[in-house]
Amino acid sequence: MAKKASKIEKAMGKGEILAELADRTELSRKQVGRVLEEMAVLIERHIAKQSVGTFTLPGLLRVKVVQTPARPARKGVPNPFRPGETMDVAAKPARRKVKVLPLKKLKSMIA
Repeated sequence: MAKKASKIEKAMGKGEILAELADRTELSRKQVGRVLEEMAVLIERHIAKQSVGTFTLPGLLRVKVVQTPARPARKGVPNPFRPGETMDVAAKPARRKVKVLPLKKLKSMIA
């Protein structure tokens, strides 16, 4: 069922990925497409507000939401690009960011 992995010279598009997965798993392209769509929905349910905030694809990666605090506006900050001048830095609201962290199997693929 699992074929030997070969190197890929050019990045695949969505259709090529679906075709490759369908060929390797002996499922139809529609079935593979539905699996990937449902995985996207499952990830969304895990990282939505008032939810767990993390999703782990076993061995490969972990998707987690990180809350960044609000930053106040600052005036008279030294400009790093023009020494001797000052600048004003705008305020930034608190927001949620998505972080994707590689796990052991994914890290070992590049070694």
